[in-house]
Amino acid sequence: MSLKSIRLFNPLLLGRQSSVPRPVFVQGQLLSTFTPCKRKALEALAPRVPFPVRYKSISASSGMTEHNDSRIEQIQLLDGFQDSYGGVTVEMKEHMDADAFAALLRASISSWKQQGKKGVWIKLPIEYSHLVDIIVKEGFRYHHAEQNYLMLVCGLPETHDTIPVNASHRVGVGAFVLNDKQEVLVVQEHSGRSQGTGVWKFPTGVVNEGEDICDAVVREVKEETGIDTKFVEVLCFRQSHKSFFTKSDLFFLCTLQPEPSAIDIQKVESEAARWMPIEKFAGQTFVFENEQTYFMTKLCLARAGKREHIYCNNPKFLEDYASFI
Repeated sequence: MSLKSIRLFNPLLLGRQSSVPRPVFVQGQLLSTFTPCKRKALEALAPRVPFPVRYKSISASSGMTEHNDSRIEQIQLLDGFQDSYGGVTVEMKEHMDADAFAALLRASISSWKQQGKKGVWIKLPIEYSHLVDIIVKEGFRYHHAEQNYLMLVCGLPETHDTIPVNASHRVGVGAFVLNDKQEVLVVQEHSGRSQGTGVWKFPTGVVNEGEDICDAVVREVKEETGIDTKFVEVLCFRQSHKSFFTKSDLFFLCTLQPEPSAIDIQKVESEAARWMPIEKFAGQTFVFENEQTYFMTKLCLARAGKREHIYCNNPKFLEDYASFI
């Protein structure tokens, strides 16, 4: 039986159908024996039914039976749409009383289970955060959160959970900007791990949602130094783990060609910026102290002006490779 066929007991319709007294049950609870004198009491009670259900009645010939007829109304379920993987997504867009929502959620879950849905996603805007506890108590877990909403998910079948986890990687970019004088564009951080250390590093940053790597690295250089550049190529990339809130990190070092423009540092982004001879940059202590930075710098020295794509996650491989170029 589909929950969508379950209907709400409506005491107002009983008076038009029959005056024969019979016990009426809502959610298994005996309300009263219907008589005309109790009509007002039933009318007052009906709005307090927390969620629509079928009622049961006692027949003199067959005892207690369960049936549907024209005196009952269809229930209401949470509004959701089916995704491409056999699941349902619900986007909460209107304020709802917590008790009313709890009843609708339970009825909806039962309906989706009977329909064979594999899982349910609930996108909950931050202004409806009062519903989080109710959703979690129905078996949902956090999947991910953004600035203005929380996404919760629940797998419905009693089988292995195949719902994918949240995004596992963050993507960063670094800019290798070399001018005609064999000078590299470097910055000192206004904030971060190298703040106040005197270290000069490549301009770096994080790729925004929906942004291409080639656009992100050009943007970061402009924001940190004021220099306009043109994307040339991805020189190399590396992968690291447990980097940002336990997420893995992909970092792409890109070669950029500088356009004629003067350095104009943005104090919010960088403490200082300058052009530095590439050999001097490569001779800094911090370059030798970090294995991946050291080998990426060696690639910059060796491949300046040449197109190359390298997966930079195996220092031994890079050391052997750099010796041939």
